[in-house]
Amino acid sequence: MIVTIAYRFAAAAAAGIAASLAAALPARAQSLDDFYAKAKDEGAFAFYVGGPTAPWEARAKVFEERFPGIKVTIGGGFSNVLDKKVDAQLAAGKLEVDAVIFQTAGDFGRWKAEGRLLAFKPDGFDKMDAAFKDADGTYWATMVSVVPYMYNTEKVAAADIPNSALDFLKPQFQGKVVTAYPADDDVTLWVFNHIVQKYGWSYMNKYMAQKPTFIQGHLGEQRSIGSGQNLVTFDSILDITEGLKRQGQPVESHFPTGDALPIWPLLGAIFKDAPHPNSAKLFLSWLLTPEQQAKLPTWSPRNDVPPPAGYKPILSYKVANDYRAFLTDQKKVEELRKKFEGFSGPILNSGGVR
Repeated sequence: MIVTIAYRFAAAAAAGIAASLAAALPARAQSLDDFYAKAKDEGAFAFYVGGPTAPWEARAKVFEERFPGIKVTIGGGFSNVLDKKVDAQLAAGKLEVDAVIFQTAGDFGRWKAEGRLLAFKPDGFDKMDAAFKDADGTYWATMVSVVPYMYNTEKVAAADIPNSALDFLKPQFQGKVVTAYPADDDVTLWVFNHIVQKYGWSYMNKYMAQKPTFIQGHLGEQRSIGSGQNLVTFDSILDITEGLKRQGQPVESHFPTGDALPIWPLLGAIFKDAPHPNSAKLFLSWLLTPEQQAKLPTWSPRNDVPPPAGYKPILSYKVANDYRAFLTDQKKVEELRKKFEGFSGPILNSGGVR
């Protein structure tokens, strides 16, 4: 009897120790195969993405070949239009997408506060700088976008390539400077805000005297430089420029030397009520693998993925990296939108995302 009781105590103690050790050990990260096994039953993944859609269609094709049986549906357009579609679906209780990849960083904080987002930390999450992710894993960067200067190589001499915002005020650029509407585009608003913080609001009077062009969206803006309609901008997206170069257009990017280089995370998130949550986890985890991140035309948020050829790690440059923080103060953001709209005029839908 005594032996039996002693044995039971020893067994219970051993089980307790084993349980404690198991709790102390990190949980095994789920592999892509684990997610795929569950996602096959769902058979689909739907997401909205802000910006040019073509690169995402190409990625979706690669994904579908790697994971047969998962059909990807992409809704493309402007982030600040698509987010309103999401809000309407959430309000109606009829969510049509599993995830979003947007530049409108303020949406993610709002959706998190409303309890709309799924807490999920894909493999590589711990390799990201804090500025590129939500600490709780409800959203994180899918890539790091860079906002260098851009110019037409056939019509801008090497000696005239701008190195600071002040250089865009030179007489040779009058009527040939272009940006997206700052009142419409969050990234452009943030870039303009950095400029007026450094040079004062008088800069805007001088800038408007240059008779700049405003276009909705970066793609249309940057295409206008490729065509020669405009010559320069401080508001480009590097991977769009690289795409235009591959098409043979005479364009080039230039990192400023007189001002900080703006960088911002293109954020992704999965909704808590996603129709296909396992497919969403699979796609976004696959997207963040080193193999796929190395194929990006820009920097990865992961610090263990090399930078694009010819460039240094992004945080080794003098950068402006407060995009997420800027968009958390929605009252200030709305005030700035109205103030900049006073300069640019009302937003005309003359751009595009394809």
